[in-house]
Amino acid sequence: MNLTEIKSSLLRITSILLVLFVAACEKNEPGIDDSSFDRKAMLEFYADEMIVPAYSQTLSQIEDLQSKAQAFTALPDSLSLINIQQSWKSAIISWQEACAFNFGPAGEDGLRKSLPEEIATFPVSTSKVEDFVGSGNFNLNDFNRDARGFFAIEYLIFDETRSISELVQRFSEENRKSYLNALVENLKTRLMQVRDSWTSSYRSEFVNNAGTDAGSSTSMLYNEFVKSYEGAKNFKLGLPLGLRPGQTSVDATLCEALYSGYSFNIIKKHFEVMENIWRGGENELGFRAYLKQVTGGDALIATTESQINLIHNALDAISDQTPMKDEILINAAPYISLHTELQKNTKNFKSDLSSLIGIAITYSSGDGD
Repeated sequence: MNLTEIKSSLLRITSILLVLFVAACEKNEPGIDDSSFDRKAMLEFYADEMIVPAYSQTLSQIEDLQSKAQAFTALPDSLSLINIQQSWKSAIISWQEACAFNFGPAGEDGLRKSLPEEIATFPVSTSKVEDFVGSGNFNLNDFNRDARGFFAIEYLIFDETRSISELVQRFSEENRKSYLNALVENLKTRLMQVRDSWTSSYRSEFVNNAGTDAGSSTSMLYNEFVKSYEGAKNFKLGLPLGLRPGQTSVDATLCEALYSGYSFNIIKKHFEVMENIWRGGENELGFRAYLKQVTGGDALIATTESQINLIHNALDAISDQTPMKDEILINAAPYISLHTELQKNTKNFKSDLSSLIGIAITYSSGDGD
């Protein structure tokens, strides 16, 4: 073999080694899914063990709320008012289980906004509610989303500035009774439409759309999960704490569940649901399991779980005995610490997780992470 042939052989060998090296590097590059992870099985788990049960349980709680509302408006007294108040608290906690699955039947459609916007917009416009009560003329399918849903109902049945007997007396007005019953019926109708769609055709559509593109079920599920997490951090906490752009101070009137004093209970439940979605329930068949199958996933799991522990510590440092709207005016520090720990975890749930499993963020949060 002459010198030219030797050089040619060496060049070919070098080229082959270079290709193999690059391929090996690409295979181990974080963010490249080199697994045979069964996304369809994951979607089946979410549909059958989380999403459908969440909507069904919430609907059941709303049906109980309707029963209590009908009993109260038929014969307003202190006991029936307390019963409807307790039923409302159970329903709003149950809703936290479902509020992250804001796609498909619960997503936007024409003039209809997403289900959380239609039934859980806050703060409620008390002036609109009182106008509708006063006139007896209202339309629960219009743009006045801040005058219907959970928090319009809450405003009607809770008021710490009035005694129980005074609240009961307000329901001597027939229009107030009618509006309360109409709000609960509207809530029930909207939840039933979504639940029924999931239990009929949409469940199959969801589990069979197992790709990773922007229109896939995994993408929709993941994006709404992150969006719901950021919603809890930015609006349930950041807004009343005065931490959103343009705010300069605490504004307790912007608390979710302002009139019932149930704000912190809702925030705590919302985070527990976010963690459960990430873990994939007790059997861990969700995003955590997905991470176990990709390069760099174990490291992100460790980082995320460490931060989740810090969030739990921050939650444990807050008492639910004093309403959030009162506590943040006296000592906002524990709530600010909770917001800080949630913000630190945003990177884990959002940019890092999306990068590793190859799912693009398809919405704009303006969160700076």
